[in-house]
Amino acid sequence: MYAKRQIIYTTLALVFFFLIGWKTSEYYFVTNYIPEQQTFTYEESEETPLIDNPQAVDMSLFWKVWQEIDTYYVDETAVQNDSKLIYGSIKGLVDSLNDPYTIFMDPEETHQFEENLNASLEGIGAELTIEEGLLVVLSPLKDSPAEEAGLLPGDIIFQINGEVTSEMTLFDAIMSIRGEKGTDVTLTIIREEIAEPFDVTIVRDAINVESVTYELLEDSIGYISINQFSDDTGDEFNATLQKMILDDPKGLIIDLRYNGGGYLDIAVDILSELIEGSQVAVQIQTRENEENEQVYLWGNATLPELPLVILVNNSSASAAEIMAGTIQDYKRGLVIGEKTYGKGSVQEVLYLEDGSSLRMSIAHWLTPNGRNIENEGITPDRIVELTYEDALEGNDTQLEEATHYLLNL
Repeated sequence: MYAKRQIIYTTLALVFFFLIGWKTSEYYFVTNYIPEQQTFTYEESEETPLIDNPQAVDMSLFWKVWQEIDTYYVDETAVQNDSKLIYGSIKGLVDSLNDPYTIFMDPEETHQFEENLNASLEGIGAELTIEEGLLVVLSPLKDSPAEEAGLLPGDIIFQINGEVTSEMTLFDAIMSIRGEKGTDVTLTIIREEIAEPFDVTIVRDAINVESVTYELLEDSIGYISINQFSDDTGDEFNATLQKMILDDPKGLIIDLRYNGGGYLDIAVDILSELIEGSQVAVQIQTRENEENEQVYLWGNATLPELPLVILVNNSSASAAEIMAGTIQDYKRGLVIGEKTYGKGSVQEVLYLEDGSSLRMSIAHWLTPNGRNIENEGITPDRIVELTYEDALEGNDTQLEEATHYLLNL
């Protein structure tokens, strides 16, 4: 079978930007690959061997079940579409890996996914992920309809327009939430602090995400918030640094809270402005290579000594975690906040000849000291929780702690 293989080193979890549907970001390199044509043969035997060669895998049990369904299932029309049965079987195979970042999409789903990537950004503006089979808000984007409607990180989306999400496929849930500017969608939310589920109706809008914002806090502390690592983030950060240098700050706070990730090379560029020397920024661990691949800082930092605090929380994911972990490994600054999300896997996209696609985890990111982020996250040097009550009252205890630390160095 001929296929187009595209390597995508994602630093965004299976985090879905419900701006127009869903989206993942990519990093590092893209290559085309055409494997040798393979013919699989299946012979009945009493045992199914567990071997590495897929050509010799005993598929007799699968074909036996297929034959029984094809012959005796009560609804004959349901078994007449062989493609539907095949795609369902493949999805079952992929789902058995229990990896929310590894997904098979049939041709229709793949086509709509690619269309969404190229469409204008309209929707509710929230980053969502899958946790234990539940559709969960990772974070609402800043100044988005989702934020204005009051969605919070950790909210479980129980229903979409009255339809229970647990009875939907992931793709169906995505397509139910997406929509054009001016239309609305009603989400039924389960929130830990509230006893009963409640409805939130959100009017979709155009989404314009400013990835870097800056202000000079009291007592001359520079504050830079990085909301995502997009194509423009590196240039925006550099421009912000030049502006901040004119303010001659006593210290710098970089806020990575609610940052779901993005392009890792952008995170490496930003780290290169803060850490001196051509040191390892991140390691890439695959199952095939005995030695990890290493990505290096470019060694000409603009602010290698300015006192630094990185703010993180449990919605800081992937590239944001790499940045915090690298700062921590080199003791370049203090990491304050809550334990991060724990997304450190790398995905590969394989486009198949029938138009379907397989998005599969093929590697892990590691910090310079070799710490695996996947399912572990980054534990801050100083843990400071931001409670639900604090958030409602506008009390940012984490930012206060960061300011206090820098002023008392």
